[in-house]
Amino acid sequence: MYKKLFFFFFFIPHLLPAQILPKENSKLNYRLIGFSFPLVPEVKKYKIEIAAGNYTSADSFEKHIIKTEVCSSNKKIIEVPAFGKAYTWRVVFKGITANNDLHHFSTMSSPVADTSLTRLRILKKAKKYKDAYVFVDGNNTLYDMTGNPVWFTHIEGFDSNLSLRDLKLSPAGTITCLSGGRPVEINYNGTLLWKAPDNGVVSGDSAEHYHHEFTRFANGHYMILGSEAALCQLPDSTDTNMHILNFDRKKLESNPAAYKKIDLGTIIEYDKKGKVVWSWKSSQYFIGSDVENYRSPGTVDKYNIEVHENGFYFDEKNNAVYISFKFLNRIVKIKYPEGNVLHTYGEIYKPGVPEKGNALFSGQHSCLRSQSGLLIVYNNNSCNPGAVSEIVALQEPVSEKDSLKRIWVYKCAIEHSSDVMKYSWQVGGNIIELPDQSLLACMGGTYGEVFILGRDKKILWSALPEQWNKTENKWTPGGGGYRASIIIDRKAMEALIWGGGPLPAAPGER
Repeated sequence: MYKKLFFFFFFIPHLLPAQILPKENSKLNYRLIGFSFPLVPEVKKYKIEIAAGNYTSADSFEKHIIKTEVCSSNKKIIEVPAFGKAYTWRVVFKGITANNDLHHFSTMSSPVADTSLTRLRILKKAKKYKDAYVFVDGNNTLYDMTGNPVWFTHIEGFDSNLSLRDLKLSPAGTITCLSGGRPVEINYNGTLLWKAPDNGVVSGDSAEHYHHEFTRFANGHYMILGSEAALCQLPDSTDTNMHILNFDRKKLESNPAAYKKIDLGTIIEYDKKGKVVWSWKSSQYFIGSDVENYRSPGTVDKYNIEVHENGFYFDEKNNAVYISFKFLNRIVKIKYPEGNVLHTYGEIYKPGVPEKGNALFSGQHSCLRSQSGLLIVYNNNSCNPGAVSEIVALQEPVSEKDSLKRIWVYKCAIEHSSDVMKYSWQVGGNIIELPDQSLLACMGGTYGEVFILGRDKKILWSALPEQWNKTENKWTPGGGGYRASIIIDRKAMEALIWGGGPLPAAPGER
């Protein structure tokens, strides 16, 4: 035994703390952990032992070992049982162990990862996608396909109580999201890698007022929705129409009864240094357009123009950007980078005609151009009270005389609760196309079911975010998705854990 220890300490490189992951006494916001340690010459098999608890002696450690994994390299991803727990681990090879081989870490606790408070209940088990993982941004959590939380959002330097939107994996193997309205990019450990400058260069204000959707592309650029102020001139006795103007604070302050401040949308592309490389303002499209005929029915202020950009899709192959405007029931297709409007899809407003929505979509919250060339929309169907949300596939016009046509529709079934009508599902929601042309969909709202829809419009997997309701003493829908996204398989998950560089580009990504 003495010869073995002599060999270990003098002829094999020490297991230096800086080379070992997880780092000593780390506090981790995940249970799926990448263990690594230096390679040792001539060693072909390593054994990683993990004990529940914090131990400094080998005797105590060995009594509490809960997991043993054998590996042929110096890297291994292992899942530990629980959040909010301390763990001790060591590596054993050729029968060599020593007291200073013990390493320590703990997993953090969070209400979103506490399965006594919130859960993702599986409605239909996955077969094809059983190795995938799903982000549910309403819960700030990443789940495996059996509904177990494996990671929750923790961003260094950011308040953990900030609301999150659009939580997803980037092509670089990082995570992007909107944290409290600030677009950020982080790694698996929560280290901040990039944040949007928010300097008002595009909006002309003190901030860009980011919202809804934030995407990193394979070339390292970022695209984000924002807002800019505009001025609405209200109609007088001789003019039955209102008019959208460029924002003028002096004009507003001099006659507030005749004007009101409104928000119009922007979309901004940044490079890695935070420099604006492209932007588009909806004001250049809406000022003087049919939107000036819009009237908001059923509200106290019928002249409230709620333009409300809520999603975009960059079709890089065809150099076009699709932008969704929820309350206008409209999707605008613009040419990139020129910015000119190629098509307007949805409702067109006429003087004196109240907003009603149309047969194609209304209150939509997400759109994309599919690999097969169809425009696919997550349609909240909000102009039809009591109707369920839909996923709608549309054929775009191929000539000036042609029009947008419905090719197929899937009605998002709500079959899992007799009192589901008291929950909302016409707020939020999104769709993402997967490599095999299936669709991941999130219904949004307080109901928030997440599912994968196959090309044959059959459900391949579905789950429902739920919260424990103390008053009713039962699980109820809630706390779930505004948007959802997917890590398609174990390989992509491993790239995220190891921070292993770019992932294969998804269809349409540059």
